[in-house]
Amino acid sequence: MIVNLAERAHNHNWRVDPIVRSLLDTDFYKLLMLQFIWKHFPEVQARFTIFNRSASVRLAERVAEDDLRLQLDYVCGLRFRKSELIWLAGNTFYGTRGIFEPPFLEWLDRDLRLPEYAITVADGQLRLEFCGNWAQVTLWEVYALAILSELKTRAALSELSEFELDILYARAKARLWGKIERLRGVPGLRVADFGTRRRHSFLWQEYVVKAMRDSLGESFVGTSNTSLAYKHDLEAIGTNAHELPMALAAMAENDAQLRASQYHLLDLWQNTYKRELLVMLPDTFGTTQFLRDAPDWVAEWTGQRVDSKDPYVAGEEYIQWLLERGRDPRSKLMIASDGLDVEQVLGLHAQFSGIIQAPYTSADFQRAEDFLDAQKWKPERRIRFSAGWGTLLTNDFRDCDPRGDTGTESAFDPISLVCKLSEANGRPTVKLSDNFAKASGAPEDLARYRRVFGVEGMSNVPPRV
Repeated sequence: MIVNLAERAHNHNWRVDPIVRSLLDTDFYKLLMLQFIWKHFPEVQARFTIFNRSASVRLAERVAEDDLRLQLDYVCGLRFRKSELIWLAGNTFYGTRGIFEPPFLEWLDRDLRLPEYAITVADGQLRLEFCGNWAQVTLWEVYALAILSELKTRAALSELSEFELDILYARAKARLWGKIERLRGVPGLRVADFGTRRRHSFLWQEYVVKAMRDSLGESFVGTSNTSLAYKHDLEAIGTNAHELPMALAAMAENDAQLRASQYHLLDLWQNTYKRELLVMLPDTFGTTQFLRDAPDWVAEWTGQRVDSKDPYVAGEEYIQWLLERGRDPRSKLMIASDGLDVEQVLGLHAQFSGIIQAPYTSADFQRAEDFLDAQKWKPERRIRFSAGWGTLLTNDFRDCDPRGDTGTESAFDPISLVCKLSEANGRPTVKLSDNFAKASGAPEDLARYRRVFGVEGMSNVPPRV
């Protein structure tokens, strides 16, 4: 049944409607990382901090603190349902059954309790912090981001009449269909939904996921949202994130341990998951230094996710690194996941499927579909490519506001909300990133990490979302 989004938004009492209704409503990699943390770091204390990188948007003036507390308190009372735990225990993920160990699932059922939170307001911004045992606190990240994003949406929806809401969603649906049309029939395309944390709303994300599944068929490979994967029998997509290398680096005792921590993490991970789920995320302290100094066994991993580097550049760098180590890039996987929209999805697929020969830059692919005529081209794949499509899939309402002028800022425009691990065992954490604009940490800590890891291959580009 298709939900009438406009009617529901007009008539619903949002204040008593929970945004997060299930602990499965999170990115799949959070559960994989949670098991890893529970297994190896059960005593570590952690602090997570949410902040708004879109500083021009004064979030505290759009989201009522009382409404935020109401939603967070509701999540505090949630527990995993028996049916959800049975699904986690018995389902096949990435072709493997039993990824989640029975003692871990018993712990989820018996002992997992999300700790309290702290909210402060300064300079028009809401600041949220979550502190406690790492294994207990880590799940807050996605729940809190999704709640903040949807509360911002609800505040904007409340200003519109039912007719205006009809127009808003009609425009958003037309925009979504336009994107889907450009992807239909593209040979070899692989795209997944990565849009939970900054979505317009849960209902809209579900609508988008069903539209992608029904329209793209096998080209839509799944969703990072575990709840939607469970509900709609889709593949749950995800492996790990920056949180893990940031924590291990913070707990290192000296510079040598700091440099080695990124590879120590990979070794722990591959032993934990029996050499499954081997997609690395090398950009926490810079991709170029990571690949340059990596032990040879790292090249045996299945692939890498690109999150903060120009994916055209990062993909070529990864291919060259594999060739230099005697590995066949065609057997490896590259996942791009940073600020993608349909143009980047098509362009990256074209470049790494061999439809167009490198070197090219993103500017060359504004009309990438022109190169995707299967009757004309017989490409030889250079590397397996998959797109993790996030905010601009599940929250692209730009120019859809019936009260806004085209091209002007709207309350429905997505913003760059992030939640980062800020302390591990009382020590501050750092993320250098391949993009200076996405780095996090105190200035003195950033300076030390840049001295240890260097800045080779990094750039400075404003985050898209």
